[in-house]
Amino acid sequence: MMPYGRHGAAEKAFSGLDREKAVKQYKFKFNLGRNQDSMKMKQWGSVALAAVLAAGCMTACSGNTASSNSSTAGGASQSAASATDWPKKTVQVIVPAGAGGDTDFNARTFATYFKKITGQTMVITNQKGGGGSVATSTVKSAMADGYTMLFGHTGQLIVNEVAGLIPYNMDSFDIACIPAVDKGTVLVASKASGITSVADLLKKAKEKPGKLLYGSELGGYSNLQGLMLEDKAGISFKIVDTGSASDKVSSLLAGRIDLAAITYGTVKDYKKTGQLNVIGQFNSERNKNLSDIPTLKEGGVDFAMEKPYIIAFPKGTNPAIIKKMSSVAKQVTEDTAYANALKASYDQPISYYDTSDALSLLKSTRTDFMKYKGKLGK
Repeated sequence: MMPYGRHGAAEKAFSGLDREKAVKQYKFKFNLGRNQDSMKMKQWGSVALAAVLAAGCMTACSGNTASSNSSTAGGASQSAASATDWPKKTVQVIVPAGAGGDTDFNARTFATYFKKITGQTMVITNQKGGGGSVATSTVKSAMADGYTMLFGHTGQLIVNEVAGLIPYNMDSFDIACIPAVDKGTVLVASKASGITSVADLLKKAKEKPGKLLYGSELGGYSNLQGLMLEDKAGISFKIVDTGSASDKVSSLLAGRIDLAAITYGTVKDYKKTGQLNVIGQFNSERNKNLSDIPTLKEGGVDFAMEKPYIIAFPKGTNPAIIKKMSSVAKQVTEDTAYANALKASYDQPISYYDTSDALSLLKSTRTDFMKYKGKLGK
């Protein structure tokens, strides 16, 4: 590197072709007139140095502006690229239910095909405390980097709000999509009740208002199901706390309760043996995987209550990640092997809602459910 000359401080402060040119011109003029009158030399030197400073300032300022603009654009570009490349590592999936149930099954099955498409693993963590509120709180407070997500359903994100179990709601999360919908829930009657159809149910309930025992988990999803069924059918039950699906089956078989809403896969063997009567499915249209069971609407009650599974991230997650997850979920639902797995285990057909449609459905569902605020668990 060449040493700086007499005015090295000015030279060192700037960079660029304009500066170099101005400095060379200045040195040439300065050397040419070095034997002239000293006052004239000083005057010329001052003018030339001012030119150097001006040229350097223009170059430096221009360079700083370009650098700033480049950094801003580069940062946005890198952020978008980073989100598009998601996932780059394992995704933590919080499931607000115990292992072995329908929510856990759907989450684990989805995780298998997520890895098939993205190459990245999903680690399932079950957090069933507080009716799922422990899980939703965990996700809500997690870092919004796309690597912690909730795989739950309307029970945890909407019914818990209705029941007053959480001080927040679905708007506290970024909803990515609905990758599946439980359409396997059926209304089951005990043998002892003598109820073999929806028509029988309506007749007996009107003859004995508030006497038929409807098994549920008070304050939970099945409790709301019972309340809504009462309203839509114009009848009343005695809704009792029975417990889990297996507890409901035991109580139905023993004749301790008359009715309960249970996943078809749990009771289909009892239906075949005639030990339990499956009288209707809670779907807007028949799920053909549920044998010949009619909808409640076909039986005279205009009521459907399907259960969407929801993928949600902490609020503030990059929209590009939300979009990517929705796209991956769509690809999962298009896999025949995935469809066969859902049908084999829970008689569940393929369903998928992208971000926009999922939000629309969930907002509508929330409006319907919130009418029962203050009534759950009573």
